[in-house]
Amino acid sequence: MTRRRLGTWTAALLFAAVSVILGCRLADTDGVTPVPQLLAFLPWLLVPTGAGLALALPARWWPGTVWAAVLLGLLAWFIPPYGPGGEPDGRALASLRVLTSNVEFGRATDALVAAVREQKPDLVFVEECEYGCSATLRRSLSEGYPYRRSVEGPGSAGSVVLSRFPLRPAPGIRGSTMGMPGAVADVRGHAVRLQLAHPMPPLPGQLDLWRRELGELRDFAATSRPPTVLAGDFNASQDHAAFRAILDTGLRDAARLAGSGRTPTWPARTAPVIGAQIDHVLVSADFSAGDVRFLDLAGTDHRALLVEITLHGPA
Repeated sequence: MTRRRLGTWTAALLFAAVSVILGCRLADTDGVTPVPQLLAFLPWLLVPTGAGLALALPARWWPGTVWAAVLLGLLAWFIPPYGPGGEPDGRALASLRVLTSNVEFGRATDALVAAVREQKPDLVFVEECEYGCSATLRRSLSEGYPYRRSVEGPGSAGSVVLSRFPLRPAPGIRGSTMGMPGAVADVRGHAVRLQLAHPMPPLPGQLDLWRRELGELRDFAATSRPPTVLAGDFNASQDHAAFRAILDTGLRDAARLAGSGRTPTWPARTAPVIGAQIDHVLVSADFSAGDVRFLDLAGTDHRALLVEITLHGPA
């Protein structure tokens, strides 16, 4: 009897914890710590739910089995990729390759340079590119990427956009600590608005700042005229309400369009087995997405994301 009671109580605790997180997801809110941090790993809630069910069944706790079934049903509902899909109807105007990489305080700069030389993307968005990283990119890649926009800074504050296409200045987003430069690229005669994304992570005690900066990205997405590319380390996944609000403006996740919407990019040490996709390339509805690759770079806890996108004209 004691063993059955212990199994029941343990299962109830597991179900209660999962229920809180799924309740916030269902209510379209990110809640309070530790819910936002755990929401990033929502698919992995299958593990404690399954463990609770494995305890409830031998204990013959039938209400618990029903509870588990409800939780599993909600997880099955939420796990598929979120956001609009579909292909533009207009003819293809230009294809380009976009790479985004958080180089973790510049530590992966050399690995990024090697990856750029090998993969030859047309646009490169680099987060946490401090002074040394910025100088290295200028020295090593300026011949292939003569155009750049940057916010210079130490540690995680620096960010750089490199381009094969001519760039003209555009207002960026002013983050509290981390740079988010913007630009307009001339892609074979077509103006494309570029914006690097790097809001603060959802640290305990700084959730309001995280929400506010994601809200600023949402405002940018809602007011930017297409075609638009918004790329970088969003410190948020599709299971965060603040990130879904960005997708609800009509931007599309290129990895999702290419069939890789749940592939983890962080933390690199456990991805792709365990992790969350918090690095994204978002595009307006006049883009389609083709090949997508996730690159493991030495020195950073993020995987780089490389996508091929195509700009389409009016239908």
